[in-house]
Amino acid sequence: MAVRTTYAAIIKIIEVDATISTDLAPFIEVANMLVTDICTGYDTAYSDAKLELIERWLSAHFYAIRDQRKDSEKAGSVAEKNQYKVDLNLAQTIYGQQAMLLDTEGGLAALNKKMTSGVVASPSLEWVGTDDWGLN
Repeated sequence: MAVRTTYAAIIKIIEVDATISTDLAPFIEVANMLVTDICTGYDTAYSDAKLELIERWLSAHFYAIRDQRKDSEKAGSVAEKNQYKVDLNLAQTIYGQQAMLLDTEGGLAALNKKMTSGVVASPSLEWVGTDDWGLN
């Protein structure tokens, strides 16, 4: 599947007054894979524009995990504070949170919940008794 988003689109939401010298292709590729797997299997198909937005924010999420965004910087006595949230998976960055919000069908949020809980298999119940409940 061809990627939906671009470096230029991602840079608009990550950086305000600078450019990223890092190659964003690996982050775009993994975001594209997830968007394709999770967000394109619904009966109500997302528009290409919406899929691009989800992929854009998800790409920014994966990049931000590797290169944490600055919350504040200080020159005198040199200080730096990174944006950081004690959380896991897609909720770890503001970009992942936004991607889950844009996925209005809830696929990314469900994936995030599944990864957070560590549950791989869904529980199921199967009736093995008889329908008459032993009354006959």
